[in-house]
Amino acid sequence: MNTSTAVALNKQVAATRRKRFSVTKAIVFLVLGILFVTQVYPLLWLLLYSLKSNEEILSGSFFALPHSPQWGNYSAALEGSYFRYLLNSIFVTSVTMIAVIILSSLCAYAISRFRWRYGGAVMVVFLIGMMIPMQATLLPLMIIFKNMHILNTHLSIILPYVAFSMPIAIFILSGFMKTIPHEIEESAVVDGAGIGRIFSNIILPISVPPVMTVCILTFINIWNEYILAATFISSEKLKTLPFGVNSFVSQYSVNYGAIGAFLVLGALPVIIIYFLLADKITQGMVAGAVKG
Repeated sequence: MNTSTAVALNKQVAATRRKRFSVTKAIVFLVLGILFVTQVYPLLWLLLYSLKSNEEILSGSFFALPHSPQWGNYSAALEGSYFRYLLNSIFVTSVTMIAVIILSSLCAYAISRFRWRYGGAVMVVFLIGMMIPMQATLLPLMIIFKNMHILNTHLSIILPYVAFSMPIAIFILSGFMKTIPHEIEESAVVDGAGIGRIFSNIILPISVPPVMTVCILTFINIWNEYILAATFISSEKLKTLPFGVNSFVSQYSVNYGAIGAFLVLGALPVIIIYFLLADKITQGMVAGAVKG
């Protein structure tokens, strides 16, 4: 094979590779575009829904732009008990997140860093909790909380929230903590540090990325939860944000536009926090997956 033939063959191979790469790139962009539309469109639709009048909504023009934006829907949403529901949601979510972080980090530390016989079995027990549907626990929890006299209190929903959030939190944190070199702890022990100091001053600061991931996932799950809160909370002053929709439904009429505005206001904190801390979620998940 002479030089000119080799050069022509190399050019042909390079052109084929470029063509394949361009086709693959186009397919990837097409898939990502479809995913983007399917994820963003419901939010855009909800925003347009919140700016329509009842007549527009009931006429069936779900996909049309509002003829005249009804900003009064947001005023109606705020005039209700929005801020009371908001404060209740903030309180319940904050307490749950703090409890989940403290308990799950301690459990993950014990499972991943201590050398004991039943560490794997304990981890399996926690992972089994991920397979238990929340709905299957409603009746047993109702009986237990009734006997404990804590029904219709925030504690009756905080306890299940913590229990159902811990398995995934322990899974994420333990996967990351297993990758931390034991030499760090050995050096701390030589310097006279105890287990508590090692955990609080060394392990926990190193585990900030997965801890942030757990915080955000817990926040999103608890903020939008309705079933447990609807079952265990009946007092109007204790209800959380998802209950606010019911305040716009009466016996003879429904303010659909105000419901849409309320849903937008309820989803806004989650969207803002997610976009501000999205990189933390990625870092935490990648850290646990790659190093674990």
